[in-house]
Parts: sequence; C-alpha cells; structure tokens
Amino acid sequence: MTRRVVITGLGTVNPCGNNVAQTWDNIVHGRTGIAPITGFDASNFQVKVLGEVKGFDPTTVMDPKEVRRTDRYQHLAMAAAKEALAQSGLQVNGANAERVAVIVSSCIGGGRAFQENVRVMDAHGPRRINPFMIPMLMSNGAGGLIAIHTGAQGPNFSVASACASGNDSLGQAWLLIRAGVVDAAIAGASESTTIEIGVGAFDRTGAMSHRLSGTPSPFDKNRDGLCMGEGAAILILEELEHAKARGAIILAELAGYAANGDAYHITAPREDGVVGASAMRKALESAQLTPADVDYINAHGTGTVLNDQSETVAIKRAFGEQAYNIPVSSTKSMTGHLMGATGALEAVFCVKAIETGLIPPTINYQTPDPACDLDYVPNVAREARVNVCMSNAFGFGGHNSVLVFKRFSG
Repeated sequence: MTRRVVITGLGTVNPCGNNVAQTWDNIVHGRTGIAPITGFDASNFQVKVLGEVKGFDPTTVMDPKEVRRTDRYQHLAMAAAKEALAQSGLQVNGANAERVAVIVSSCIGGGRAFQENVRVMDAHGPRRINPFMIPMLMSNGAGGLIAIHTGAQGPNFSVASACASGNDSLGQAWLLIRAGVVDAAIAGASESTTIEIGVGAFDRTGAMSHRLSGTPSPFDKNRDGLCMGEGAAILILEELEHAKARGAIILAELAGYAANGDAYHITAPREDGVVGASAMRKALESAQLTPADVDYINAHGTGTVLNDQSETVAIKRAFGEQAYNIPVSSTKSMTGHLMGATGALEAVFCVKAIETGLIPPTINYQTPDPACDLDYVPNVAREARVNVCMSNAFGFGGHNSVLVFKRFSG
C-alpha cells in the first residue's frame, strides 16, 4: 500500500509577516506586503515597489558570525525551518537521522552575495572576494545549513525549476516518503532576489509592474506585471504512521503531485494551457481525486498578462465547466512573487485555508478581464469549508508543478 504523507509543521518569513500567524492574519485581511523599495536606491529604476521582508533580524535564529558568512536567503530559510520544526515537534537524532530528508530549494541562491562580491572584485581585486562566497552563493546552501543545524542525514538536495522550485521541493519530498526512502522531510524553498541586479534583470523581461501602488493586480484587466518579493517557507512532511507514532498534530495531508514541461518557450507559457492542464489532472489522479472534489485553487497568478490568461485557460481545460464553481485566488497580490520560494509559501496558505475555513482573496482586483472569467475571490476573504486545495506553480523554462492538499482524516 502506498504510504501517505502528512504535514506536521509550517514556517515562513515573507513580505506579509515573519511567522505563520502574522502572515496568515495579514493575508486573510487583504493587507499587502508590497511597499516602496528600501533595500537600494531605486531612483534609476522603473520598478518602485517590492515585497521586502520587514523587521527581520537573522541573529535571532543564527549565530552572528554565521550570519556574516551566509547569504540572506539562507537566513530566511533557517528562520522558517526553525518555526516549522518547533510546531512539528520532530526531533532528529541518531536513531532517525538517515530517515529525515532536507529538500530546500532556491532558483537563484545567494544573489546578494554574488552582487556584493562582484563589486568588491571590481573595486579591490579578486583577493578581496569573501572566502565564504561559494557556500553563500550555491542554491543548495540553505538545505546544507539546515541539515547541519538539525543533524538530518537523509537525501539533501535543491530543485532548480525556476518559479516552480518550491512546489517541486515539496513534490520530491512527497515522492521520497511515499517510496519509503525516508520517513520525514524538511522541505520548502527560500529566495532573496530583491536587489539591483535581480530587479533590473527581471524588469528587462517586461514582466514587472511599474505602478507605485495597487499592484500587483492578478487577473484584473488592467494588470501590468508582477511585483518581486523575497522570503522563505518550510513544511515538515512525514509518513502518516511515523507522525501518529510520535503523537504529532497533523495539519493536513499532501495527497498529490505532478510536474511536467511545456517544451514551448524559455519564458512564455503556452497560451493554450494544454500541458499545464495535464499537470493539474495528473496531480488529482495521483491523489485519487476528481475535479469535483476541489474546493479551492491557489493560482500561480503572477499579474502578468500572459500568465493569468494562460493559467485561466489551463484551469478550464483541466476542470471543464466545474472551473466556474471553484474559487481561485492569487496570494501574490499581497506577497509579491517570491520566485523559487513562492510555491512553498502558497503551500502554507493551502494548509491554513483547510485549517481555518478561510479562502484568501485576490486584492487589487477592480476591472474584470473577459479573458480571465473565473471566480478570483476579489478583494475580500471568503468563509468556506475547504477539504481539498490545489496549488499551481509555473516557471520560466516551461515548468509546471501542481500540488494537491487534503483535509486529514485517519
């Protein structure tokens, strides 16, 4: 019999809060984390607002010396992991260390360290490069640090699938637990690309919003692009009997996962939504569920013209007429787009929607778009019993990754 995978812990640091409780309170009340840029002088940039993490002190979760030797994306990941482990109560020890995986991704890694050290090299030469530059830069660095801090000795790797990386981290952990390779996993993603080169380069793709407020506005007719954000989210996944044996509180079940690739364009999604729809159907099949079972879809919903329209088409292909009966919302309207970490954060929101009976809104939604004609939960959260929740993540390169969460029943 296939092993079931449950969720026992959640942790996050993101533009809407420095822990799960604060974040969820802001999300369900429609409070945005998007604000004017403070991390650098943006006077020469067309982009003026970002989703920056606010009031976060990394020395509260790491030794000050270690903070200096690591990148901000690693600090955020460590904070999220500690919160998730504290809620879960999972203890890693000599008896189980090899049965606990760490699958923590980042699509960029230590971008801040890279930018800073290029400047140092240009100004002072290569011998002034930080000797810790490589472990600060590498995208598997956050997972490595979490393993060192916890003692987890199971499979440890990061997934590079652009903005689908967070979903794929959870999906790969799900596969490992289902297959019996491990009994538990510390899984999620972290990203901190809200820096000059990150914002400037992404803006050159034509995907970012240039508004000063009321943005991003996913699925709205007048949307003008995404807002970049930073942050981390970590979930503790366990095999059901493993969690029950130690008396863990089970928050939800990760019931299904599927991933595929458009094989179409390096940045643009397929406008016909065929492959994305296939990922949604396969994720439901892996969960042994049908379209009629889904109560809520947390959309990728970036706020770009192409993504929102193609995702709407894909949802309608996957669900048929049932698509019009399912609430679909984009929490990126409040958090911004956390790039590789975004899917992991939205997984947290799916679990909280199941737990609290609140569907988060899509804020900044003012003018319906005839090409985006689903129920996007405009501006105000909605009370509803959520038994099954789907979360979509799509990434540059044509990556499609879909997770299905379910209310736990023994």
